[in-house]
Amino acid sequence: MDYDYIMLIRKNINNNKTVGGFTLIELLVVIAIIGILSTLAVVSLQGARERARDTKRIADVKQIQTALELYYNDASSYPAELIVGSPISYGSNVYMYNTPAGPTPADGSCATSSYTYDQVNSGASYFIEFCLGTNVADLSPGIKCAFPGGIIATTTSCY
Repeated sequence: MDYDYIMLIRKNINNNKTVGGFTLIELLVVIAIIGILSTLAVVSLQGARERARDTKRIADVKQIQTALELYYNDASSYPAELIVGSPISYGSNVYMYNTPAGPTPADGSCATSSYTYDQVNSGASYFIEFCLGTNVADLSPGIKCAFPGGIIATTTSCY
């Protein structure tokens, strides 16, 4: 088929009017649909980001707990303090190269995204306080307290 034949068919179908493209109404409808779909995608991804940050918080705390237990096995006490970005080490043994900071921003009703560490009972135990904004696994939103025995929920703080 050549071009002239195709144009002749188009003219006959449309009462001798050549079809040139989309109308303004068609374009506006398509743009509105794309806008609605992109808004829905952004809203649904926000919840996924919050859950991902909370999952990272739990993973960070569990890694810190593991490093603290290894430290305790060698030093017979827990460290006096943890500094974000600093290693957890004893002697020449390094158990965690960089102590992580909590992912930002804080989610849900949490005031902060950081981890608060405190050595208690003269190094015999510790608490790591952190906050979750959403449900993750079997943990509900709110303040959580990690200690050598695991992670528990608390209403105010670990102290």
